[in-house]
Amino acid sequence: MKEHRAAGLEQVNPLLTDLYQLTMLQAYYSSGMEETAVFEFFVRKLPAGRRFLLAAGLEQLLAYLQELQFTETELQWLRDSGRFSDACLERLADWRFSGDVAAMPEGSVFFANEPILRVTAPLPEAQLIEPIAINLLHFQTLIASKAARFRLAAPDGLLVDFGLRRAHTPDAGLLAARAAVIGGFDGTATVAAGAAFDAALYGTMAHSYIQAWGDEYAAFAHFARVHPDNAVLLIDTYDTLAATDKVVRLAHELQQEGIAIRAVRIDSGDLDNLSRQVRAKLDAGGCQAIRVLVSGGLDEHEIAGYVAAGAPIDGYGVGTQLDCSADHPYLDCAYKLQEYAGRPCRKRSTGKATWPGRKQVYRNLTDSGLFDDDVLALESESQAGKALLQPVMRQGQRLHDSETTEAIQQRVGDGLARLPASLRHLQADTDASGYEVRISEELRALAESVDREAD
Repeated sequence: MKEHRAAGLEQVNPLLTDLYQLTMLQAYYSSGMEETAVFEFFVRKLPAGRRFLLAAGLEQLLAYLQELQFTETELQWLRDSGRFSDACLERLADWRFSGDVAAMPEGSVFFANEPILRVTAPLPEAQLIEPIAINLLHFQTLIASKAARFRLAAPDGLLVDFGLRRAHTPDAGLLAARAAVIGGFDGTATVAAGAAFDAALYGTMAHSYIQAWGDEYAAFAHFARVHPDNAVLLIDTYDTLAATDKVVRLAHELQQEGIAIRAVRIDSGDLDNLSRQVRAKLDAGGCQAIRVLVSGGLDEHEIAGYVAAGAPIDGYGVGTQLDCSADHPYLDCAYKLQEYAGRPCRKRSTGKATWPGRKQVYRNLTDSGLFDDDVLALESESQAGKALLQPVMRQGQRLHDSETTEAIQQRVGDGLARLPASLRHLQADTDASGYEVRISEELRALAESVDREAD
């Protein structure tokens, strides 16, 4: 197994592709079809209830492209499969990505049919990376976009990713933690994300810790003394309100030792009602500084309800609903050929038609600084507004250092602040207008020309 990592990924494996990518490569090589191709990644339509998405996953893709190559072990496996010629395998032995990449920066707000990635490279290179490009961009975009909904639900609440154990693989859990933080979460419980991405780490204890002690008060006391700077106690193992009384008593005992209990966490039951009762007990006991955190299968709609109801909840631990994007676990996305050898290409399949050529997305703002509309245009056009696709890789080499998480979070915060009110609603049945993505006249004309030539 390869020892190198790509921005948090366990390995860079060129066999993580579809068989038809490799069979097409052999056909391309044997036909001499190695001129420049342009592929673009985009989402065809937004899931129901979603009014925007956040671009994410670019960091992992760029790192992957820089490191991607075939080892002798992988080449031998392909040779033993009997599917590939010696001439093809010789080309794969020297395979490196040498193309150019333009992309929307991570954390950018985008909409349906807008490319967030454009790859310009020799056809075999641009073709081979299709599955991994979709995989890396799709997943983190999905999770970051879901995380942004939680942030809209609780603008001022602490949000922590608890989802590693419910993620579909360890890599998915790690990248979900990164995407959650990009999308607006304050941190994660996943330790590897702290090591790989410098994400802020949060954690308390499990019910098993309380059960193993047998004595709830003793369990609380020992944990607080072992972790005097991060004493967060789980209080719903047995009786939430009785446990709160123990926390009040312990807080005064620990005060003499200079230890402050930072928070309590409730993981089950009627969280609205319990949070109010727990808050009242803490306040009556002189523990106003102890925060109330909740968790347990929360989605953004529940959290928005707690916020609207004025429940005294300071923070939320979110797992399954975030890391699996449980309500909409996939995006209808694609990575499609838009130009080959200088010839614009267009797919006309029913429901899956594409806009041809190399494209750019321009964003216009209202006088008050909110998003007004976007224009999907040819790269060669001159349009008003800010061009969203920026060069990030040239001839296989990155043009810039990796962005910090803080820089991406700032971009997300700015984007969410500029969303019109009609795009900030969480409910799928809310009567809200969509966001206009206009197609330029030149792009429409090119599509018509490509169609005429195809006919």
